[in-house]
Amino acid sequence: MSTPHNRAENGDFAKTVLMPGDPLRAKFIADTFLKDVRQVTGVRGMLGFTGTYEGRPTSVMGSGRGMPSIGIYSYELYTQYGVENIIRIGSAGSYTDKAKLFDVVLATGAYSESNYAVTQSGDTDDIQTPSAELNDALRASAKAADIPLIEGNIHSSDVFYRQPSDEKPTYWEKLRDEKGCLAVEMESFALFHNARVLGKRAACLLTISDSFVSPEITTAEQRQTSFTAMMKVALGVDAFLEK
Repeated sequence: MSTPHNRAENGDFAKTVLMPGDPLRAKFIADTFLKDVRQVTGVRGMLGFTGTYEGRPTSVMGSGRGMPSIGIYSYELYTQYGVENIIRIGSAGSYTDKAKLFDVVLATGAYSESNYAVTQSGDTDDIQTPSAELNDALRASAKAADIPLIEGNIHSSDVFYRQPSDEKPTYWEKLRDEKGCLAVEMESFALFHNARVLGKRAACLLTISDSFVSPEITTAEQRQTSFTAMMKVALGVDAFLEK
């Protein structure tokens, strides 16, 4: 049944949902890669679509920005719509020269200062982890598509704009060196937590869109339409989950 945030009905979503932050990226994926597409939700502009990819039912839906937003949408997909797998596909800022513009990162853990997990369930762990099975399937999909992955922890931040500081080393250098964080985004910690407490599966693929160690940066249009490598990896995952 529909919720205050999602007008879809039971059966409208596939078991696997790709979840970019940007609803227009969700529309781009649906229009570019899926067949027999139909829009299943659009409440508050958060677009969701279901179609088929290589003959398999597949859905894609925007999550909005930040942990509270993806926390709502992913929780409802898992609990109200029978979704089993959510793969976040998004952009990230690199903390290291090992991850360059347009590289694809597979998250093996998400560190955060957020209180999302402790508030939601009392979980005090500051690193939430993805589904090992789903990550293995993503590795297999990437190998089949000849798309290299960089693996490691990521930083899920609650804050986009931090007050300037002269502290050395910087906060992001500490996160890179002490927590092993390759890059920063704003959602995966909450997604991984929801999946774990609900007995579901979650993963995260990120394309590097800008960098803390170099002046390179992508445009808004590139972020919406050019990150196709991670999209193809995520779209191919069901073929390997079935094996």
